[in-house]
Amino acid sequence: MFNLALLASRPPEWTHEQFIEWWRGEHAEVTYPLPGLRAWRHTAITSALEPRSEGWDGLSVLGFDSEEAARAALASEEWDAAIRHVGRMRGKRLAVLGEEREMFLG
Repeated sequence: MFNLALLASRPPEWTHEQFIEWWRGEHAEVTYPLPGLRAWRHTAITSALEPRSEGWDGLSVLGFDSEEAARAALASEEWDAAIRHVGRMRGKRLAVLGEEREMFLG
């Protein structure tokens, strides 16, 4: 699996709960049609374990079969629609691509 990982914080005028509800609801509906999307995991961050980790509200990991499939999704009209849906929210975001390796399955 090849993943797009997105770490995001809410706009300053939103609560954490509002942001997570929007992300898992309204924004998810715009994101589901991404071509080649095979899996999506979302974590609502409840606490930072160290000061340098503060200020983040959620983490999404979108899975694709390959890097090529992920890059095709990022070049798609559907991705453009998802970005337009975010608009000018003024939150922070980190976005990275990488290959997943299962390290432990309990």
